[in-house]
Amino acid sequence: MKAILALADGTLFEGEHFGATGETAGEVVFNTSMTGYQEILTDPSYKGQIVTMTYPLIGNYGCNELDTESISPQVEGFVVREYSAHYSNWRSQWSLGHYLEEHGIIGIHGIDTRALTKRLRVHGVMNGALSTEDLDPQSLIAKARAWHGLIGVDLVQRVTCPSPYLWEEPNSLPTAISGSDSHHNHNNLQLTIDFQPSSMELMPEPQFRVIAMDFGIKHNILRQLARHGCQVQVVPATTSADEILAANPDGIFLSNGPGDPEAVDYAVKTVKQLMGKKPILGICLGHQLLGLAVG
Repeated sequence: MKAILALADGTLFEGEHFGATGETAGEVVFNTSMTGYQEILTDPSYKGQIVTMTYPLIGNYGCNELDTESISPQVEGFVVREYSAHYSNWRSQWSLGHYLEEHGIIGIHGIDTRALTKRLRVHGVMNGALSTEDLDPQSLIAKARAWHGLIGVDLVQRVTCPSPYLWEEPNSLPTAISGSDSHHNHNNLQLTIDFQPSSMELMPEPQFRVIAMDFGIKHNILRQLARHGCQVQVVPATTSADEILAANPDGIFLSNGPGDPEAVDYAVKTVKQLMGKKPILGICLGHQLLGLAVG
């Protein structure tokens, strides 16, 4: 099926779709990673964005239920040079196309991602519209220009956790491949996943209690905190300073997340009230919020 990506500056990229069908809009950006496309897809920091992969071949090792940074894909759309429907990896469970289709994410492949990346490098990220339905170039360009953009939009509310939870990582790794989608299940082979404990994954005894404010937190950050001896309580972005201080943590972590930090003014207010009372660490959006809090 044909798909078109239109940029707000009038540039068009025609290709073929994979994953879900439909129409979407977002801020078009690129990622230069050679591997880790599933982690990129599920990173909440990409909410509101259509992500272009600069590495030319994507999908060749499939997807699985473990290599995620959140509960589901967060990107608005996915752009690659060459999509591989055939995949091979002992941990793979589904093709990338099947994974995107299941979660309603539109993908486009067969376009010149080098030309797209160079345009974004020279002119900066810009709004875009991606569609398998509206194939009228001028109509799609108009939709890209009409999209509201990310400035002033609070995307944190779309990715933060609904209620507090204690991070716990399973002390197990897959030791056998699971069943998969129809494109990969050759010769009617039926395979199962067998989870067995792994001594490599045993966590140290917690020495510190950390409150993590969830603005779109990645699972791997939580894993790293746990591996450094932290017991991590994750709380919603709207949690007040009084509630956090009442828990008397050893430190406070401000997570990564999507969109415009100035739109998350309630979090800036909270950080101002926390400053000087507990050690604070911020990554990505959390660091930007900390910067705004100190002026």
